Amino acid sequence: MTLTIKELTDSVGSDITPRMVRHYHQLGLMPQPERSPGNYRLYSDQDVQRLQRIVALKQQGFQLSHIHKLLEAEPEAEQATLMAQLQQQYRSIIQQMAQLRQTASALEGLLGRDRPCQTTQAEVLSQLKLLEVETRLGGLEKLWHGLDAQVHAHPEAFQESLQRLLPDLSDRSEIEVDLLSKLVLACGDVSLVQFVRLGNQVLAASRTAFKSGCQVVVDVLTVSGAIDQTRLAHLGCPVQILIDNPHITSAAEAEHAFWQNHAWKDRLQQLPTGCAIAIGYAPSVLLAVCEAIHQRIIQPALVIGMPIGFSHAPAAKRQLMASGVPFITVEGTLGGGLLAATALNALVESLIEKPDCHCYLGQ
Repeated sequence: MTLTIKELTDSVGSDITPRMVRHYHQLGLMPQPERSPGNYRLYSDQDVQRLQRIVALKQQGFQLSHIHKLLEAEPEAEQATLMAQLQQQYRSIIQQMAQLRQTASALEGLLGRDRPCQTTQAEVLSQLKLLEVETRLGGLEKLWHGLDAQVHAHPEAFQESLQRLLPDLSDRSEIEVDLLSKLVLACGDVSLVQFVRLGNQVLAASRTAFKSGCQVVVDVLTVSGAIDQTRLAHLGCPVQILIDNPHITSAAEAEHAFWQNHAWKDRLQQLPTGCAIAIGYAPSVLLAVCEAIHQRIIQPALVIGMPIGFSHAPAAKRQLMASGVPFITVEGTLGGGLLAATALNALVESLIEKPDCHCYLGQ
């Protein structure tokens, strides 16, 4: 089967035009095609596959010169070449992100100033147009001169700063806005809001579960230490630590321990129906939870899945979002025990004012 250049671009899609294909011919990215008796270019299925690969690599941010090297690499060297190009592309993206994060931090440092600082702040707002240049040159110190002198006169007004820094959340419920605000304050990164995902009516499900005194299950002791034991005790919600080894204090240790000790896997499969699960360390715990949900071995009321990791954690979070169970997660590699505990605490706090006592200590 042969295709005209228009049929080729239509089959590939992604806004590819015949003009772009002709440009790829000139660069050597696409081989010169056969010609019809009328001198029209004719393309094969192999040409379709090659163009699709060019488009995919370009969408990942590769330069055309890099794409040419990848396409021309010998099959046995192709994977090594691809990995080298991916590492180069990753370093470039990280450098851009670092520059943007530095600029964003400087803007946050200005826009997040509360009212006692605004008089001094007004004097430097005219310099904002130079902020990107100043950031690249590392000359931000003069921007802070005079500003930081004001911070010793009063405590920081977190809510006032958040109102300026958070994106428009007017379409979110009050509980969700409070949850997102607390997560931002827990990590100091406003961009986190873009990655937080709530699904399957998790806010309503959490209120029902906690009001009924559901069991709260966390993956490690560190998460347990960060959750609001006072409110949970008053709601009648007992807390269970899945990996209850006090010597486990990192994500790597929790991951390794869960794989080594089948008792904890067995304990996971015996969790009571309607429990609330909060995972902040080991991605394999969340993967096991999702598998148990899929096999209908456990039926939690909600899952807060925020483990740390670079391959398993993103995959586990995707499985959680597809599980059908009410969930809260943070897409990608972002996460941690503090964020998981903060999310759980925000849900519980929406139900009950903090009691002025420590009665949970005797339980």
